[in-house]
Amino acid sequence: MATETFRRGNWYKSPLYYDMVFAADTELEAGFLEEMGRRFGTGGRSVLEPACGSGRLVAALARRGWRVAGFDAGDAMLAFARERLEGQGLEADLWRDRMESFRQRGRFDLAHCLVSTFKYLLDEGSARAHLERVARALRPGGVYVLGLHLSDYDWPGRVRERWVAERGGTRVVCNIQTWPPDRRRRLERVRSRLTVEERGRTKRFETSWLFRTYDARQLRALLRGVPALEHVTTYDFTYQLSAERQLDDEQQDCVLVLRRR
Repeated sequence: MATETFRRGNWYKSPLYYDMVFAADTELEAGFLEEMGRRFGTGGRSVLEPACGSGRLVAALARRGWRVAGFDAGDAMLAFARERLEGQGLEADLWRDRMESFRQRGRFDLAHCLVSTFKYLLDEGSARAHLERVARALRPGGVYVLGLHLSDYDWPGRVRERWVAERGGTRVVCNIQTWPPDRRRRLERVRSRLTVEERGRTKRFETSWLFRTYDARQLRALLRGVPALEHVTTYDFTYQLSAERQLDDEQQDCVLVLRRR
């Protein structure tokens, strides 16, 4: 059997495919975020999304009546998000910026960053700077919902995940592979491979990147360094409202609820 060849690419410059991979949980996530704001926050209806990507949650919360703002470092993602909003008759304040140094444009009742995007901040200073900027952007009592995968430094093998999505005649198969984390360097290698079937043609490309690693102890230490944010509770990526968890290494999918003091 012939080996499939994947060319190097950047799935962040292909926002449609990226959007399709993560779209299935959008309404579940939006409902969870609304409840976090009601249950633990101010109850207000303004929200900031760092690294908003293709704008799926920007649009979902705007449809629910929220005043939405978001930023991303990728021009292709922002263009896709703006086109989505225009096509649905929705409004949001979107701009180009970086997670560790973003400009404050107002104050918000809720902020969120899911699917491990936070782990692109590859050193402690950048991670702390991001959390401090989010704290300044929140009103007192506002909450930041932060989702990331914890790392098991004793795990010997690779971890693989697979998604299949279809939309408007386009089919995307996404395989993500994560290599064992490097405890000393606090880094792990990740690769996504996309197989896209579109208009009778098949294309394959892969994107590789590094993530910063955290176990529960390291994450708690980071949070202690940002006293403006109080760790209120923890959930996991099932987003079950009745299933609060401890912040420990028993559950690697970790959704933190942080509140502005």
